Amino acid sequence: MTIPLLPDGQMWRLSVAPMIDVTDRHSRFFHRLLAPRALLYTEMITTGALLHGDQARHLDFDAAEHPVALQLGGSDPQALAASARLGEQWGYDEINLNCGCPSERVQKGAFGACLMAEPHLVADCVKAMQDAVAVPVTVKHRLGLDYSESYDFVRDFVGILFQAGCRVFTVHARNAVLKGLSPKDNREIPPLRYDVAASLKADFPDALFVLNGGIAQAEQAVALEQQFDGVMLGRAAWHTPAVLTDIHRRLWESDVLLDDDAVIDHMQAYAAGQVQAGVPLRIVLKSLLGWPHGKKGARQWRRTLTDPVLLSQNDAGLLAQAWQELKRQNDA
Repeated sequence: MTIPLLPDGQMWRLSVAPMIDVTDRHSRFFHRLLAPRALLYTEMITTGALLHGDQARHLDFDAAEHPVALQLGGSDPQALAASARLGEQWGYDEINLNCGCPSERVQKGAFGACLMAEPHLVADCVKAMQDAVAVPVTVKHRLGLDYSESYDFVRDFVGILFQAGCRVFTVHARNAVLKGLSPKDNREIPPLRYDVAASLKADFPDALFVLNGGIAQAEQAVALEQQFDGVMLGRAAWHTPAVLTDIHRRLWESDVLLDDDAVIDHMQAYAAGQVQAGVPLRIVLKSLLGWPHGKKGARQWRRTLTDPVLLSQNDAGLLAQAWQELKRQNDA
């Protein structure tokens, strides 16, 4: 195996985290309109779902989503290699291995955050995927397991993967507590330790480190991006997606971004096409609910776009109607 050189870090400066039931292809299309250079991730997709399920349903995406990364869940090197190969064939720009999800479902499957306790197995998985594809193979992980705050644990984990050829690490700067905390609690209760993530960057200068966890404001994201090789937003991209535009504008000041009217036009055209293809309108629009957060009429916007009677008509014009009402309230 040839150890890859340090990749160009531009692709990782701003990214949206893989989130189950959130970062589907419709959400990614919307986020792309808001932040043209952001790296977008799929939901975590298990190797079993890809190798034995509906590949098109899991892997299909719009060309506008590039750069887009496929996140895999699994612990068998050969199954991961086969799944990575599918991802590359489908056109994904990166293959990411999940070593951070603490849910009971992934614990039963012995992958996700559990893998941090088996770094040599993860190294075998990384090597198998790297042998299978030419696109970057990256890892997303936590700082530790349960309540141990040993730096040696995460340093050794990263070190073993670095020796295996991994050069890009997305660090969720919290521990994963495998027993007693829900996935939601695991995003909030274990303390953030940005200083530990910074120590990893200092100890492995020939790798890229993207910081994830607790990043919600544009000013905070830009400041952290200067300390790390990139920042990854999670729930903030869902609850307050306009923050993606704010961050993009600060990181790439010369870029001309779409105005809000143009975003609506693009989303309405996209939604109409998806509805025609058989996708329920509610599925396409759910990622837009938090977009006008903090504006007058935001509650009415959410009420309109979640109204079951209106949505049952599957008319993408509903988005334009909701937008005109929101503008009317803010122009008054």
